[in-house]
Amino acid sequence: MSAVKRLFSEGFRVFFLSAGLFAVLAMVIWTGWLAIHATGGLADLPVAMAPQHWHAHEMIFGYGGAALAGFFLTAVPNWTGGKGAAHRFIALAAAVWLAGRLALWASGNLPPAMVAVADLAFAPLLAVQLLSQLLRRPRGPQLLFVAMLALFWLSNLLVHLDWMGLTGTAGQGLRGGLLVLAGMIVVMGGRVTPGFTRNAMVASGREDRLPVNPRPLAAGSVTAAIAVPVGCLAGLPETLTGAVALLAGALALSRVALWRGGWTWRRPILWTMHLSYALNAFGLVLLGLAGLGFGSEIAALHLLAIGGVGGMTLAIMSRASLGHSGRALVAPRGVVLAYALLPFAAALRWIGSAFPQVYEPAVLTSGVLWVMAFTLYLAEFWLVWWQPRLPRAPVGSPR
Repeated sequence: MSAVKRLFSEGFRVFFLSAGLFAVLAMVIWTGWLAIHATGGLADLPVAMAPQHWHAHEMIFGYGGAALAGFFLTAVPNWTGGKGAAHRFIALAAAVWLAGRLALWASGNLPPAMVAVADLAFAPLLAVQLLSQLLRRPRGPQLLFVAMLALFWLSNLLVHLDWMGLTGTAGQGLRGGLLVLAGMIVVMGGRVTPGFTRNAMVASGREDRLPVNPRPLAAGSVTAAIAVPVGCLAGLPETLTGAVALLAGALALSRVALWRGGWTWRRPILWTMHLSYALNAFGLVLLGLAGLGFGSEIAALHLLAIGGVGGMTLAIMSRASLGHSGRALVAPRGVVLAYALLPFAAALRWIGSAFPQVYEPAVLTSGVLWVMAFTLYLAEFWLVWWQPRLPRAPVGSPR
C-alpha cells in the first residue's frame, strides 16, 4: 500500500493530520493579523466576514470538525465491531472538509450561499456514515453523538444564515458550536478519562482507590452539559443558560475530583486528559458566572476553547494515533511539552480578556504557545500517520 493510500485507510490518519496542520496555519494567520494591528499597521484578509468571526468559526468548525471526524471514524468501528469506512469515503470526506476551509478563506470573492453549501456539507456526510454503522447495533449513548453532531451542524447553519444576511445569529451559532464541543468533552471525556486511568492503575498492580464515576453524577453532568448549547441555540435568557452552565461545570468538576488524577502525574498521556477535562469544566463554571453578570464571557469561552477543547482533542488525537498505529501508549517528549503548553496558552488568553490592559501581549503570546504546541504534535506524529501499523504495541506498554 502506498503512503498516500495509507493516509486515507483510517480516519485518524488524515483527519488528525489535517487538524494539526490547520491548527497551526489558522492560528499563524490570526496571530499575525493581530500583531500587525497591534503595531498600528493594517492588514486585510480575503474573507467576507469580520476577521474575528473567521477566526472563531474556523477554530470551532474547521479544527473542531476535523478532530471530531478523526475520532468518530476511528471509534465507531470499535464500538460496533464492524469495518471502518472505506478509504474512498475517507478521501471524499477529507476533500469536503478542505473545500469548506478554502471556501471560507476565499469568501470575499464568492457568493455567501456557495460558501455555506461548501462548508455545511461536511457534517451531514459524516453523520450518514456514522448512522450506517451505529444502526447495525444501536445503543443510546453512542447515538447521542449523532444528535450532538446535528447540533454542531445547526450551530454552523446559524452562522451562515447571518453571513447570508438572513438572520443576526452569527454570535449565537459560534457560541453554540463551541458549547457542543465542550459538551462532547463532558460526555466522552467523562467515559474515557476514568476508564483509561483505571486500566493503567490495574495494569500497574493497584487494586484499591481506583477512579470512581458514579452513574447519577455522570447522568446529571451530561444532561446539563448538553442543555447548555441547546439553551444557547434556542435563544433562552442568558441568566437561565448561565445557571445551567454553572451547574454543568460544577458537576463535571465533582466528577474529575473522583478520578485519582494525582496518580497520573508520571503518565502525561493520562494527566493531560484529567487537566483538560478540569479546564473544560472550569470554563463552564466561568461561563455560567458571566451569564449571571460576574466576569468576562469572552474570557470563559477562550478557556473552554483552548484549555478544554484544544487540550482534550490534543490528548485524544495523540493517544489514538499511538494506539491505532500499534505503538506503545507513551507520549513522545515533544507531545508532553505540547500538553504543558496549552494550559499556559489558555491561562494567558483568559488573562488577556479578563484584564484589557494586558490584552495584546497576553493574546499574542497565547497564540504563539498554541502554534508551538501543535507544531510539536505534528513533528512527533507526522511519520506515524504515513507509516504502516506496527504488528503490536511493545510488551509491557501501558494501556
